[in-house]
Amino acid sequence: MQIDLSGKLAVVTGSTGQLGRVMARTLAACGADVVIHYLHNSEKAGELLADVLQLGVRGMTVAGDVGDLDTVLAMRDAIYAAMGKDPEIMVNNAVAQYHWTSVLEQASEDYEGQFRTCVLQNVNMAKAFVPAMIAHRYGRMIAISTECAMQNAPSQSAYVSGKRGMDGVLRVLAKEIGEHQITVNQVAPGWTISDAARADGSERQEGYEQHVPLKRRGTDQEIANVVAFLASDLASFITGAYIPVCGGDVMPAI
Repeated sequence: MQIDLSGKLAVVTGSTGQLGRVMARTLAACGADVVIHYLHNSEKAGELLADVLQLGVRGMTVAGDVGDLDTVLAMRDAIYAAMGKDPEIMVNNAVAQYHWTSVLEQASEDYEGQFRTCVLQNVNMAKAFVPAMIAHRYGRMIAISTECAMQNAPSQSAYVSGKRGMDGVLRVLAKEIGEHQITVNQVAPGWTISDAARADGSERQEGYEQHVPLKRRGTDQEIANVVAFLASDLASFITGAYIPVCGGDVMPAI
């Protein structure tokens, strides 16, 4: 069996980020047309679009704040106008960056930023794109979470609050739209090796690796592979799942 996404249209939010760009290329390599979303980095979005087009699929770039519903609705309309169809695959990956610190020292704005990019992003993308999925009785909603949502370690409170709120929204959404054959799942990476780590030689992190059963960090490609699987018909009977891709660093228990 092979992952074949030919004829499907995927939207990857935060495509220009370290993980987003690998997921966009991977979905394109599986045959999907890809919408490259970004907030500020138009140059990287253009480079990524060129990579996608070289794989023989269609693509486009779109910019906007995923925490704002009107902006997301405008993105939806721009996508349909340019691509001539509704997306079947949604990868909600965009995330706000901020300084990690203690609850007592964390700025209130950091919690609000995480709420916008974790909770509201998934709500807004669902409001904009799920109605068409319902009409077509097909869709894949995939959100990028984190192992931190289970670990709740010191300094993670803003990040964890956003991701755990997102988790609740997505589990409810999975139950609400499942009858329309739309799946809703979360991929939860561990501390992942990306191009930035490769560039500065920081791939090895022995303090972290010693707690991971596989005794290594995962790669961006390994995360993207799971996203591609969930986007495919091979995962047609998986929904409402939180799937850690972290070498066993966290293990949800029954």
